[in-house]
Amino acid sequence: MIQYGALLEYLLAGGFVCAVSDSHNHERLQSEAAREAIDDYLRPLNRRLASSADGSVWYLAWRELNQPLRDSLSQQLRITMDSLLPMLGLMQLVQDTTGSDRVLSAHDVLNRHEIAARIEANPSLHQQLQQLCTTRLFQSQSNEVGGQLKLVFDRLCETGYLLQPHRDRQHFIVTGKIDYLLELARFIQEEERIRIDEEPPVQQEELLS
Repeated sequence: MIQYGALLEYLLAGGFVCAVSDSHNHERLQSEAAREAIDDYLRPLNRRLASSADGSVWYLAWRELNQPLRDSLSQQLRITMDSLLPMLGLMQLVQDTTGSDRVLSAHDVLNRHEIAARIEANPSLHQQLQQLCTTRLFQSQSNEVGGQLKLVFDRLCETGYLLQPHRDRQHFIVTGKIDYLLELARFIQEEERIRIDEEPPVQQEELLS
């Protein structure tokens, strides 16, 4: 397992592997033999490889869930919801800003300057951004669209949802972790019957349909 040592360490630390953030290891995980070898190593740890429905992102999941672990995961899911709602709000803002009905997915490219210009020209979009910046995930003290959006994008890069290939350019690539986020949201809603909000906005419901 030496050849997979760094990959296993990354996955066990909670990492996500997709073609955008780590094309080399994502390609390696396309091999059934590699996946079986990694799963064999993980079995004593009660962990297994898991992926999004389309295989765009790989991560680790629990192999068996006993009741204490279920209780612990349920608490973690509720904590995760603090980040989940702002992320869904951000995805809705991007849709409204670009005029696209398509949900963000891996490999999509976002131009921060273009998005900022459109938000500055539309008070309704600016209000959405300001509301987003009051959340714990994107908390910002700036009153300017440029400053607020910079913090949001920096935070998305820190949490692995965006990749900025060139620091001197304002183009950002969406990673496969966004697909995991949407599947997690659907899991919370449909499987665990955990309400994401007391009265979820219609737009957020549409993102999960």
